[in-house]
Amino acid sequence: MTTTALSTDSASALRPHAEQTYAAELEALAKVDDRQRPPGWQLSPWAVTRYLLGTTLDDGTEITPKYIGSRRVVEIAVATLATDRALLLIGVPGTAKTWLSEHLAAAIAGDSTLLVQGTAGTSEEAVRYGWNYARLLAEGPSEAALVPSPIMNAMSRGSIGRIEELTRMPSDVQDGLITVLSEKALPVAELGVEVQARRGFNIIATANDRDRGVNDLSSALRRRFNTVVLPVPDSAEDEVRIVTQRVEQLGRSLELPEVPAGLTEIQRVVTVFRELRSGVTEDNTTKVKSPSGTLSTAEAISVITNGIALAAHFGDGELRPADVAAGIQGAVVQDRVADGVVWREYLETVAREREGWNDFYQACREVGA
Repeated sequence: MTTTALSTDSASALRPHAEQTYAAELEALAKVDDRQRPPGWQLSPWAVTRYLLGTTLDDGTEITPKYIGSRRVVEIAVATLATDRALLLIGVPGTAKTWLSEHLAAAIAGDSTLLVQGTAGTSEEAVRYGWNYARLLAEGPSEAALVPSPIMNAMSRGSIGRIEELTRMPSDVQDGLITVLSEKALPVAELGVEVQARRGFNIIATANDRDRGVNDLSSALRRRFNTVVLPVPDSAEDEVRIVTQRVEQLGRSLELPEVPAGLTEIQRVVTVFRELRSGVTEDNTTKVKSPSGTLSTAEAISVITNGIALAAHFGDGELRPADVAAGIQGAVVQDRVADGVVWREYLETVAREREGWNDFYQACREVGA
């Protein structure tokens, strides 16, 4: 009988963690980082910001940008984590909340894996601790029977704990964080002890704008977070840069056959998404209806990546309108009736009349036929 190892070598992982993918960049930054580092941090706030926004070091080492957006937003997020307040990243879907959270943890602590995924079924054990019930029944409460949560591990290691979709977690589970954030300690009543957080510990949580009203944070818990709102990309140029960069990274990770990044198609997908999100064309001359979906930057990345796979395996190796048409329709038309009307109206009133878009219009019509 053969067994499968639980751990995966980073070289063969489908998606290595940020600290693995960008280990060389983090090491290069650490070598030149002569700024003051908060206790427990692997880099100074100055170096963390440059890791996130990208720069070129004096020795020529290129630090690729991980987040394309407001420098001030990143600086506020980094500065928050250098204090005793936790960080809450809020934004609509696809604004890189999870991405930024992961890279912050990687740069500050060198470990982005101490993660709790918030859902309606998340239990208190996920943010506090649980028990190995076989040992508990055999031996009674003991440290050996204790199963620490990622948050408890972050406290004991002086690392960064991450919580995804905080507002999807039940309110009583959320409130289990209050003692952790205010006292920087986690009592284990069954053992009569407490775990005190080491220097460097903090929490980064994310929440979705569209989840307001699901499980809103209590005022007591909200006071313990500094909230940073991540906006959608300011300009089409920024969004095109984000999509292009992430598509290239995903292509290398997935080992997709080489397909030149079709800038024309990327610009077209981004334009469609931005116009449908805002309800008006980019020249402000035509109002359009917005679909029920979010049409986020992340979805644009998915559309282009899927298009590249189609072009590589079933096309001529060049990204064309027919390769992205089905992906765009799938992203826009979440409700076949209501969104179908929105999409058809957009095609007929905007895409059909726009110069240079006839091939795209025809490809979308063929998919929807």
